[in-house]
Amino acid sequence: MPRSSHALAILGSGLYSKLPETRVLLVGAGGIGCELLKNLVLTGFGDITLLDLDTIDLSNLNRQFLFRKKDVKQSKALIAAKTASAFNPAVKITPIHANIKDADYDVDWFSQFDIVLNALDNLDARRHVNKMCLAANVPLVESGTAGYLGQVQPLLKNVTECFDCLPKPTPKTFPVCTIRSTPSQPIHSIVWAKSYLMPQLFGEDEEDGGTELDDAEKQGENADGIASLRAQAAAFKSVRLALRDSTPPEEAARKAFDKVFFHDVKTLLSMADMWKSRKPPLPLNYDEITQAAASSAKENGSSPSVNLRDQKQLSLAECLELFIASSCRLALRLRSGEDTISFDKDDDDALDFVCASSNLRSFSYSIPTKSRWEVKEMAGNIIPAIATTNAIVSGLIVLQALHLLRISYFPSKATPPTATLRNVNIQFKPSAPLGASRIVPPNPSCGVCRDTYTTVHCDPSKTLLREVIDGILGDGDGVGTGPREVSTYEDKRVLSDPDFDDNLDRTLESLGVTRGKFLTITDEDGDWATLAISICLLPKDHPVDGPHLILPSPTPIPPRKVKAAPASLKRPADDDDGIEISEGPVTKKARTNGTSPPHLNGNGNGTKTFLTKSPSKKQILEDEGLIIVDKDDDVIIIED
Repeated sequence: MPRSSHALAILGSGLYSKLPETRVLLVGAGGIGCELLKNLVLTGFGDITLLDLDTIDLSNLNRQFLFRKKDVKQSKALIAAKTASAFNPAVKITPIHANIKDADYDVDWFSQFDIVLNALDNLDARRHVNKMCLAANVPLVESGTAGYLGQVQPLLKNVTECFDCLPKPTPKTFPVCTIRSTPSQPIHSIVWAKSYLMPQLFGEDEEDGGTELDDAEKQGENADGIASLRAQAAAFKSVRLALRDSTPPEEAARKAFDKVFFHDVKTLLSMADMWKSRKPPLPLNYDEITQAAASSAKENGSSPSVNLRDQKQLSLAECLELFIASSCRLALRLRSGEDTISFDKDDDDALDFVCASSNLRSFSYSIPTKSRWEVKEMAGNIIPAIATTNAIVSGLIVLQALHLLRISYFPSKATPPTATLRNVNIQFKPSAPLGASRIVPPNPSCGVCRDTYTTVHCDPSKTLLREVIDGILGDGDGVGTGPREVSTYEDKRVLSDPDFDDNLDRTLESLGVTRGKFLTITDEDGDWATLAISICLLPKDHPVDGPHLILPSPTPIPPRKVKAAPASLKRPADDDDGIEISEGPVTKKARTNGTSPPHLNGNGNGTKTFLTKSPSKKQILEDEGLIIVDKDDDVIIIED
């Protein structure tokens, strides 16, 4: 019996014949991704692009069945594609070892796919894929698991809510002074290394430690402690410079270690009141640690190694060695052109730095240390996965994908998508382990899917911000909405507004608005919906002497926003009028002979229709905030 017979019988010849030519993007080759790739190959999908940034870790092997021990440290995407290809030699799998947020994967790139399937484990990447699919108008199936629970959600532009329509749970936060001065748990050290130390050394420069300390001061946290932290932030400038200039990397890393783990701790110890009821920290001395490690190595005949298994508990000397090594690697990346480096659990250099830094801090504060894997799990907010849940969810994803493809390939006016699409979840109910709920339409106030998306193709080094704004707004005479007062953003950065036009004659490249980024245009008066403009490069066959900016055709016109009507100030009629005033919408006056029951309108809900009194011109004007005075007065109409 051919392998396709069951799928053909279930799907029908129409849909099944489409599968070999359907272009699928699968993002993620982890727990869900491995199961999902196998399912796609066996179902009959013939053109799959698999993208994942991560490499295979020993801890993955208990549930990611496409990998073997010999594959550890290799690319997940490459190995998964190679293994799964054997299940169906006819399938074309294109593996990509990269970050889905890289500029190469812009809206034009997403547009080549017929459907996108998410098998991701972090919120930021999910939001990014959600936005790119909305901009490219490509169906997306979102999924996730948490232990024995799981969910699969079809996302279709303008039909279902998007991933950002509902607010996500806010991660747990900790008082700033606890994190920076008085940690007592491993998570405190990890959050400090990830969210404070790494941004201070390798992130964007902040003049005085940022607004976080201002907020802490307003909330009444320890004033002396905050003043000390401000001084520490200022002292970081020389360390930041050493990591970026021609200072030897090892020397810059040593300077960072001494500053953070010796001098800053000594400064904290000078605040005697802080340590009356808690154990004071221990300043870490670089020379003492290295000398002790050398003596130990001489006695044992071995030396510490940075290349340690993720599950091993690191010694103090090993943490120091890992701190120096990771700091040097990050410093070299800054010097080679990276402006800033932020934490990413899949970035080995960043993870090594956070692991070493958090454990060094834990040693200083007598807090239990954590292995590299445990640090990755806690810093990356990773929830342990169960292989069975992943398998169930991956099967549901394929079913959802087939359903979305049927809607795309064979649309039916008689059966709209809203009538057949469902959100599916795995739940703690033995009698009903799978639950389904009707899809929810987009949230009208969603700041992502309610935007109007469009794309411009340009040379960012030649295209001015003013050219994009003016071109998108158009002249209003058949092109765009016409000129209006707007503000322009890139992510959360304000690039221009009606009172700030300094950047209008700067190129997009000089503003950091390059391929893969979005320009957002918001209406100052709030009359028009937001425009989200994806920046893509000029086509490869674009003539050398051609224009440096290609605007979309037709020019997009965002919908007008519906503003809430002001509350009515209408006064009830006088009692002696004998008229009952309806509190609902004004309805047609009912005929009555004095004996008939109240008229029932056509919806059959028994709603009473009341007689209404037509308002006078004076009453209408008063309702709109206008007052008519006597004509003998000097002023005829006074606007409220």
